[in-house]
Amino acid sequence: MEKIKLSEQEIINAICLYVGDQKRMAQEEIEVELMFDDEAYGFSAEIFFNGRNQILAHRDMIESIRFYVENQLNGNPYAGIKLELDDEEGIIAHVSL
Repeated sequence: MEKIKLSEQEIINAICLYVGDQKRMAQEEIEVELMFDDEAYGFSAEIFFNGRNQILAHRDMIESIRFYVENQLNGNPYAGIKLELDDEEGIIAHVSL
């Protein structure tokens, strides 16, 4: 089973693609800020679109990456995804294809 690492930008792209599909809008109209809080929420993302903002929980971020893996990488979206906070690279995802 092949394993890849998604960068912070690739995770942002995955969220934009997923939210764009869900809200029927262009992914370029969506802005994303990734966040990590080790005391309360863990991984999350704040998205901005149409003058609104919304918080995506960890599970929503995983769902976004699954959508990206299936539609952009033609991989198995359920093979395994793990988010990680890296000191140098920020928030990354390890994905088993």
